[in-house]
Amino acid sequence: MRIATWNVNSVKQRVPRLLPWLDERQPDVVCLQETKLADDAFAALLGEKLAERSYAVAAHGEATWNGVAILSRVGLDDVVAGIPGAPGFPNPEARAVSATCGGIRVVSVYVPNGRVPDSDHYRYKLAWLTSLRELVGAAPEATVVCGDMNIAPTDDDVFDPDAYMGQTHVTGPERAALAELQAVGLRDVVRDHWPDERVFTYWDYRAGMFHQDLGMRIDLVLAGEPVAGRVRAAWVDRQARKGSGPSDHAPVIVDLDEAPDGDIGPVVPPPSNPVVKRGAKKLPQAP
Repeated sequence: MRIATWNVNSVKQRVPRLLPWLDERQPDVVCLQETKLADDAFAALLGEKLAERSYAVAAHGEATWNGVAILSRVGLDDVVAGIPGAPGFPNPEARAVSATCGGIRVVSVYVPNGRVPDSDHYRYKLAWLTSLRELVGAAPEATVVCGDMNIAPTDDDVFDPDAYMGQTHVTGPERAALAELQAVGLRDVVRDHWPDERVFTYWDYRAGMFHQDLGMRIDLVLAGEPVAGRVRAAWVDRQARKGSGPSDHAPVIVDLDEAPDGDIGPVVPPPSNPVVKRGAKKLPQAP
């Protein structure tokens, strides 16, 4: 089984990239984030095209912002939109959808950004992660949480820790909340597979960040032990971030039981000219 997760940053804008990518990579289960479409609009836009490719769809969206979905051609049962009891900002947002696909409980998540450390949105992010942990903790063994976590797990998951000082995604409370989620029994399968490699999944559109490989690893696949033990390949499809009209995130692909493309990775293709010297670059939003 091939499982993929991708923050498409507007599925409407990404249709010319998404459909050919599905045809090329042939994932069995796809978790999408930031679809930015209400459910009826998602169905009108993609329902027929996905059905032609044998995908069943569970979408949980809203117009303009947020939105998540699961595409599956190995079954789509017991669909649940949202997280019971999760906080809103102030109203509930479309940030999670779960379903059972091929015997695995799949949760597609788009974690709140947090915006500014110690802001109301930051506290909302931490509270939302607590709700996610409670959901997954009830039965973590056959679960996979896929999505944009908006947290880089460690300093090794950003191009330069100093560049992110004072920013969200790297603070102690965020990382602690992510660690507590994993502590229910989830493995970070990409980092398990590539413990010492430079691996990013997101690059800002601005300032040539992608071409210099100045990114972050914030899109994760967290799997319960039985599922993690089936992983044969785990990699970032950097090719999907190249070319015209890309998302600012690349898909993460995990192969269970067999690896159609071999044990490739960690990043395909690898960057040709990464900037690796710390202190050489700042974030585009830095003063």
